[in-house]
Amino acid sequence: MAREKKIDMVVLGLLSHESLTGYDIKKEIDGAISFFWKGSFGNIYPTLKELEAQGLVVRSAGKSGTAGQKAEESGREKIAYSITDSGRKALKEWLSEEKASNELRYETLLKLFFGGNADKSITLKNIEVFEQKITADLKMLKFYQSNLEKVLDEEDHVYFYLTVSFGVETYEAYLKWCGKARKLLKERIER
Repeated sequence: MAREKKIDMVVLGLLSHESLTGYDIKKEIDGAISFFWKGSFGNIYPTLKELEAQGLVVRSAGKSGTAGQKAEESGREKIAYSITDSGRKALKEWLSEEKASNELRYETLLKLFFGGNADKSITLKNIEVFEQKITADLKMLKFYQSNLEKVLDEEDHVYFYLTVSFGVETYEAYLKWCGKARKLLKERIER
């Protein structure tokens, strides 16, 4: 697939498991996927519209209500999207491509790189904040990993598990680095 918009593939991939609304897609992106890929809510609905125009997804309307209100009472339509056979084909084509963009973009590392322009205590604080976030994320990843270990007999769960395991090992390495970085900076501050 010549297109470089990965949000298309994220949406198709999520829809390959079940029909979802735009809001459901956003929740999925903000959940487990957020550990390795970020998406913008503003991109989801235009993407769904484009994918529908290309025949890669179809939509179906049902009734939906606000929190605590039955769907029949609110009268609002809930639009769910499903992947088509063409959408599955496009997803498979993308999956078979050998080229993959694996960009690393951490603002903490950017600040660290330019840390010589500030007091060492500021850089140390940035590392500590990063470490706190990684610790919280690692806890969630380990929770996912533990749950997925119980359902590895389901094919899709094997792939989810492998992705989560990558995250666990990567985040553990980040924490190890944080400890070394903090130690080095503290030693330099004490000089």
